[in-house]
Amino acid sequence: MKPDHFRAVGRRIVFWRHGRTDWNAAGRFQGQTDIPLNDEGQRQAVAAARRLASLQPSGIVASDLERARTTADALASLTGLPVAVDSGLRETNAGVWQGHTFDVIRTMDPEGLHRWEEGDVHLPAGGAETRLDVAARVHRAVDRALAGVPADGTLVVVSHGGAIRVGLAHLLGLPHGLWGALSGLSNCSWSILEERRPHDDGTPRWRLGEHNAGTLPVPVTVEEG
Repeated sequence: MKPDHFRAVGRRIVFWRHGRTDWNAAGRFQGQTDIPLNDEGQRQAVAAARRLASLQPSGIVASDLERARTTADALASLTGLPVAVDSGLRETNAGVWQGHTFDVIRTMDPEGLHRWEEGDVHLPAGGAETRLDVAARVHRAVDRALAGVPADGTLVVVSHGGAIRVGLAHLLGLPHGLWGALSGLSNCSWSILEERRPHDDGTPRWRLGEHNAGTLPVPVTVEEG
């Protein structure tokens, strides 16, 4: 009998987006600017942490930016787990776009923003990072964190909307032209990857079990940034 490559067999990765910030509320591209959670974001983190704690995670790793670390701390306080910090989980470095609303960016760099919104994985956002750059470093950070997760364990990765979206697409092996088929995540929502039987070379194979969970009835208003 051939092995069932589509059956979940082991670890899970929960990709959890940070809570809301004032820049999220204003529609500003945060990128790697270190913006803290606002009061609503802190409430979101506490509420979501109660749900995620029920998954009995084995480990928590977070971006080193404050909005992600504070979100992760809400889960750590319930589970007693330490929060590992990895700068590889940061949001996209968007260069000169950072701090501006998308309407302003459209006046600054209309062609660049159009390519970005069309899903161009090779475009350096604001002259800085491409989606391929971000996906590769997120993948490396996840691999580092998974090294300490048992075979049936759950890793919670606390990161950012754009970084999570491209990280998911990369880990799932989606062709570049299909990366835009994944929506962004609302603040403090999460997506779950389930481990399947590995590739022939032994590298992990993943299945998308949940995406943008915990959002209803809140819509996604800003996909990335």
